[in-house]
Amino acid sequence: MKLSQKVAVITGGGSGIGRAAAILMAKEGAKVAIINRTLETAQETVRQLVDEGGCGLAVAADVADSVQMQEAFQTIFDEYQRIDMVLANAGINGVWSPIEDIEPEEWDKTINTNLRGTFLAVKYAVPYLKKQGGSIVITSSINGTRSFKKVGATAYSSSKAAQVALAKMLALELAPSKIRVNVICPGAVETDIDESTVKRNLDDIPLEPDAIQDLIPLTDNTPGSSEEIAQLVLFLVSDASSFITGTEVWIDGGGSLI
Repeated sequence: MKLSQKVAVITGGGSGIGRAAAILMAKEGAKVAIINRTLETAQETVRQLVDEGGCGLAVAADVADSVQMQEAFQTIFDEYQRIDMVLANAGINGVWSPIEDIEPEEWDKTINTNLRGTFLAVKYAVPYLKKQGGSIVITSSINGTRSFKKVGATAYSSSKAAQVALAKMLALELAPSKIRVNVICPGAVETDIDESTVKRNLDDIPLEPDAIQDLIPLTDNTPGSSEEIAQLVLFLVSDASSFITGTEVWIDGGGSLI
C-alpha cells in the first residue's frame, strides 16, 4: 500500500473531497485523523473508513481558532506519535454579492475559514512534519487562480488565490525539512459546499450570461466527483510525486480554459 504506516490529517474531512480523500488514504494504509467543525460528521467519515478496514480518529475544531487547532494537532500526535501528511481542505463559499453589498464581517468569515484556517493547519502541523518530512496539500479552486466567472465571489476567490501564494512561499521555506507543499484547484465537483453559499443581488452585476456560464468540455458539462479529486490528493501526498513541490494542479475537465 502506498501510505502504509503513515499518518494523514485532513481538515474538513466530514464530507465531499475531504471524506473521499480520507477513505482513499485509509485504503492505501494511512491512519487518518479528521479535523472538522462538527464532530458528528467527522465521526461518520471515520466509521466509514473503519468499516472498510481502515484506521481513523475524529477531532472537533474550528479551523479558524488557533487554540483549538493547536490542541487538535497535539491530540492527533499523542494518538499516533507522528504526522506525515496534511490535506488542508476545510473551506466555505461564503457570501457572493456585489462588492458594495458585502458586509465586512461576511468578508472576514470567508477569509478566516479559507485562508486563516489553511495557515493554522499548516502552522501547527509543521513541527510534527519536520520530524521526518512529509507532504502538505491545500485545496484551492479554479476560481481566483485560473477562472474569474463566479461574479460576486470576491472574498472566496481572493482566499483561493492567496492559498496558492501561501503554498509557493512555504514550498521554499520547508524544502530543507523535506516537506513538500502543493495545491489542488478543483472546478465543478459534486459536493455539498454550495450549502455554505449565500448569493445576494447578483443580478445587479451587469454581465452577459454567456460570459459566466460554466462549461466542462471533457465531460459534456458533467461535474467531477470527489473520488476523482481524491486520486489527485493521493498522488500528491505519496512518494509518486516526490519531486513535486510548490505546484498547483487544476482538475476541472478543462473548464477553466474557457
